Amino acid sequence: MNPQSDVSNSPSSEPSRSINRSGTLDQQRLKSLAEVDNAPFSRFHVKVCCVAGVGFFTDAYDIFAISIASTMLGYVYGNSEQLDDLQNLGVKIATPIGTLIGQLLFGWLADVLGRKKMYGFELMIIIVGTLTQAVAGSAHAVGIIGVLVMWRFIMGIGIGGDYPLSAIITSEFASTRTRGRLMTAVFAFQGWGQLGASIVSLIVTAAYKSSIVNIPIDFMWRIVIGLGCVPACIALYFRLTIPETPRFTMDIERNIANATRDIEIMYTTNAGLYNADERENHAVVERIEAPRATRRDFWAHFSKWKNGKVLLGCAWSWFVLDVAFYGLNLNTSTILQNIGFNVGGSSTAVNSNGDRIHDAQAVYNSLFSTAVGNVILSVAGLIPGYWVSFLFIDSWGRKPIQLMGFSVLTVLFLIMGFAFDKFNGHGNDAPAAKAFVFLYCLTNFFQNFGPNTTTFIIPGEVFPTRYRSTAHGISAASGKLGAVLAQLISFAAKNSTKTVLEVYAFFMLTGIASTLLLPETRGKSLEELSNEDQEKFMHVKSHTS
Repeated sequence: MNPQSDVSNSPSSEPSRSINRSGTLDQQRLKSLAEVDNAPFSRFHVKVCCVAGVGFFTDAYDIFAISIASTMLGYVYGNSEQLDDLQNLGVKIATPIGTLIGQLLFGWLADVLGRKKMYGFELMIIIVGTLTQAVAGSAHAVGIIGVLVMWRFIMGIGIGGDYPLSAIITSEFASTRTRGRLMTAVFAFQGWGQLGASIVSLIVTAAYKSSIVNIPIDFMWRIVIGLGCVPACIALYFRLTIPETPRFTMDIERNIANATRDIEIMYTTNAGLYNADERENHAVVERIEAPRATRRDFWAHFSKWKNGKVLLGCAWSWFVLDVAFYGLNLNTSTILQNIGFNVGGSSTAVNSNGDRIHDAQAVYNSLFSTAVGNVILSVAGLIPGYWVSFLFIDSWGRKPIQLMGFSVLTVLFLIMGFAFDKFNGHGNDAPAAKAFVFLYCLTNFFQNFGPNTTTFIIPGEVFPTRYRSTAHGISAASGKLGAVLAQLISFAAKNSTKTVLEVYAFFMLTGIASTLLLPETRGKSLEELSNEDQEKFMHVKSHTS
């Protein structure tokens, strides 16, 4: 047998064939990604939307349930019918701080280890953190408020991981034409989560109407918080079985063959009926060289103003938005009380032994009014805002919606702040109080038909694949830093809601400036938006058997 004939069929000849193909790798990559970008809307997209969206429902429920749960906690464990200022600050600030850490940590891990490997793990943390809050107790060495603060912090780490993971998985699976609407639909679950927390609070309050005293109120807040783990448990299996995104497989694992096969399975053959185990048997036949995520490369990429300004614009826009968004929504009960919408009078009395007891009817009126107020604000402002964004996000564009939102919010906060004394203390039926609630609903509407939605979407589109999750995590963590600042502002100015609203107006004004740093992402592929040359992105390095 001629030895030369064996060489052509041996592994040693493979590098020459691979090298000859190196000039076509970029074309193969872009062709495969074009199939994702141009894929028709399918049940696979619906599955991704629902799996990611249920997580956001859980996140919002768990974050904002504390607004009314803290009022309940005050009746049971506080003095003078409420938690003291530090206790109230602690239970409200613990989750945003944990969320900030989770966004940075999971954002980085998703770029290093993979989106699929991290997806679901953060949901397990949320489930554990939520359940442990519901069964928390106190002991000689530790009080229950301290225990709740710790577990809300841990829960926040899981919630933080959900932001970059859900955003990036959705954007990398979506087609260019529908990417904005798909990401908006995922994020809109946040509104349903807030409404869900308000409705559960309303139902639980009504259920205990005839027997509200110290012990039933202790049941109530545990039920309200504990039910938050139910949707998370439902979504966990689906998150653990979702496939890896083709862009991660292609650009970070550098495996065009597997990525191409995954695209065919997910978008063509089985329309999303994907068996993750099948792809593990697909051997890598080439080692492809592509840009790698390193500290030096990160600095080289973002030190260029054209890239650095985008990260700055995303981070600052999210920061200032969350100052107002969480400042309002974590303190809804307080603000409604300050304008007289939630008026229940004194809800405590002293019995013959000198013990403080609750006036059941007054407690019920207070909790019921607060729950109703939260439902009204969710239905009238929050939820419609998300879905109006859904209608316009892919036709009008992200940047115009964000600019419009910040501009309108600046005006609304100025009106609410400088005219606050006109609204204050007039009671539920007074026109002034109703006018304030109307303006409050408008702020919720234009936060969601505005920067609250777009600050989630844009960071999921404008960065290279190797930094997409990390940069989204940085942007989102900036937002949670704003949420922490909002609670500190409310703590420092607890007797001056007027001043707080005026400060929010200033932050909204700066959001207009940061939005001008951002590109418009509508109708562009993720590769176009990465600010990197796609024609010389990959080449064959060597053969692996």
